[in-house]
Amino acid sequence: MDDITVAQPTRRRMLGGLLGGAGALALAACGDTKTATNAASSAAPTTAGGASTTTTPGAATTAAGTSSAACTKIPEETAGPYPGDGTNGPNVLTQTGVVRSDIRSSFSSSNTVAKGVPLTIALTIVDRSTCKPVAAAAVYLWHCDMGGSYSMYSQGVTNENYLRGVQETDASGIVTFKSIFPAAYSGRWPHIHFEIFPSLAVATNGKFKKATSQLALPEDTCKLVFATAGYEQSVRNLAQSSLKSDNVFSDGWDTQTPTITGSVASGFAAALNVGV
Repeated sequence: MDDITVAQPTRRRMLGGLLGGAGALALAACGDTKTATNAASSAAPTTAGGASTTTTPGAATTAAGTSSAACTKIPEETAGPYPGDGTNGPNVLTQTGVVRSDIRSSFSSSNTVAKGVPLTIALTIVDRSTCKPVAAAAVYLWHCDMGGSYSMYSQGVTNENYLRGVQETDASGIVTFKSIFPAAYSGRWPHIHFEIFPSLAVATNGKFKKATSQLALPEDTCKLVFATAGYEQSVRNLAQSSLKSDNVFSDGWDTQTPTITGSVASGFAAALNVGV
């Protein structure tokens, strides 16, 4: 897959120092495939609200891991109907303030904070052919709130832009977002969307992205979170869905399932190597 060259948009010039060192992200050309074997979650936590859990899927590692499985190219997935990247309606990527690590609140015209169990998401972008980290790429990450609504699209939150943000990978290829655990809404397994761009400078529209994928959240952690107040609808929706029947993950989810540690009381941390 050849890198694209795009003139830097005006909005990015306002980011000043945030653009320093933003380079091109080289992605190896390859087909979009998934492994045939689906890894089962390991630890089986209790259902107590303060219980801790560690879920380590077969192909996932911690953010610093460099196993060969973790370097497998992340499957290409749909951005869905609510990307907010200018490819289907509104574009949060052109808004000043979208480059941030804490995505829990709206910015610009609103300061509403999305409620939910805390979740920190760390993605390490690695070159699938060398397993080396990819620095100065850009990652746009978004997901629904604890009620299953997507900011900028869903009824009642069209004027919000929370749970959306962009970051540049550091020298170790890592981006870390502070967020909340998303809901399970009807028809889908609990998930998190993200897009990878060659650089922060061109992360202004989804048409410039180099990869699009989704994280599949582990069932044991979902059950712990959904047992807390505010996630009542998710209990029913999770019971009516499965990874095997999900229209995105049904053909494999090994490389898309993060390692998760933590508890409801202290919050959870999800980490995954993303091969590109």
